[in-house]
Amino acid sequence: MADASVPGSVPGAGGPAAAGGGTSGAAPSGPSGPSATVPGPRAAGPGPGGASGRGPRVLRSVTGTRPWIAALFMLPALVLLGALVAYPIGYTVYRSLFDADGTSFVGLKNFGTVFSDHGILTAVRNNAIWVLVAPTVATALGLVFAVLTERVRWGTAFKLVVFMPMAISMLAAGIIFRLVYEQDPSRGVANAVVVAVHDTFTSNSAYPGARPRPNSDLKPTAGGSFTAASTARTGTSANLPLVGIPQNKLPAGAGQARPAPAAPGKVTGTVWLDFRPGGTGKPDIIDPGEKALSGVKVEAVKGGKVVASAKSGKDGVYTLPGSAAGAHLRLPASNFSGKYNGVNWLGPDLVTPSIIASYIWMWAGFAMVLIAAGLAGVPRELLEQARVDGAGEWQVFRRITVPLLAPVLVVVMVTLMINVLKIFDLVYIIAPGNTQSNANVLALQLYLESFGGGDDLGVGSAIGVILLLLVVPVMVFNIRRLRRERQR
Repeated sequence: MADASVPGSVPGAGGPAAAGGGTSGAAPSGPSGPSATVPGPRAAGPGPGGASGRGPRVLRSVTGTRPWIAALFMLPALVLLGALVAYPIGYTVYRSLFDADGTSFVGLKNFGTVFSDHGILTAVRNNAIWVLVAPTVATALGLVFAVLTERVRWGTAFKLVVFMPMAISMLAAGIIFRLVYEQDPSRGVANAVVVAVHDTFTSNSAYPGARPRPNSDLKPTAGGSFTAASTARTGTSANLPLVGIPQNKLPAGAGQARPAPAAPGKVTGTVWLDFRPGGTGKPDIIDPGEKALSGVKVEAVKGGKVVASAKSGKDGVYTLPGSAAGAHLRLPASNFSGKYNGVNWLGPDLVTPSIIASYIWMWAGFAMVLIAAGLAGVPRELLEQARVDGAGEWQVFRRITVPLLAPVLVVVMVTLMINVLKIFDLVYIIAPGNTQSNANVLALQLYLESFGGGDDLGVGSAIGVILLLLVVPVMVFNIRRLRRERQR
């Protein structure tokens, strides 16, 4: 009979298993014969291969019983951290307790100087403005850009354009915006745009610098306007002569001034340049060769209110209705204002907001990229379910998207806060010398006190310690937040 082996059996030491037994397990054999066995499950051990009888394998550390190996690998990093971080911090704290040349111990006197100096207090105030405004606006813009670019096909291209300023150094960005904020509209892009918009809706005065004669009936009034001392009467002519305009500054095509005819029930008059080349004319008389001033606005003011107004024609003649009777005629300042040159972006009032705007231009792309990465991990099922349940886009954004992005938004905000606390480059480059004190920040004041003419390393070191103390709480908050996230 042929040998039959039970499936799954393992051959014995003496040869194949003998057939015939229908039972499973170990088949007894004679002392000299082989045995057939059907093995049960092998005892699985924790080690590789599940070898039975072997205890759990203990994972040994990389260094084993020699921790000095780990210290050896960490030594270069520790040396660098000590030389570049620990030593400068320690020496700065030490130096802040000594006077300007470092020879006399003054204790906390330098800190008292910091909090009593007007320039340093201005820097503290500006730093507070930076911390409150710049990170908030940059993060908000980044959030808006990240959400909106998800809905358009060219979103990637838009993200690339918005992120590109991050590739520019602070120095280069400062030079760029110094030119952008130039007062001259022919050089400054910002004022070129502002002036173009202004001139589109408001016409410039054609007669800047015009004024009445010293003994004229027209007298200067508040705001740069000129008002007649006498009152107007209907049926008579009220002439308004002006001087102070060079002949070559008159509008092209300015014609001969014409005496205004009297009109019953109306007030008429002529506005003209009361000067003839050669100086042969008579004051307050329209002489031949004297030019009309067209387009001049004339107002009739009664009781502090404008009751009527008109503009002079090409011959200088204006006509007011009968309601102007008994009113004082006024030439408003808009007739004589100079050419509009835009906004003084780098003046004392706007220099800090202008520099913050340049910072936001650089860092909004950074916020957008981080928030977009977090937005990619938001479950779409939640958003779609909310829309199916009838929520509007604003509700979805406010109640689902923003809460889910809260950890990312905190990361962006904290990073930008730390960054703006030590802002220096943009302020130093963009702010001109006459308004740099208005835009001052702590990092710039530290430089000025230590190396920029102050030559007081004691006060400069004290400012450095204050900056460190301002940054540490934000860093501690960030580290704790990261640890909590790892433990989840």
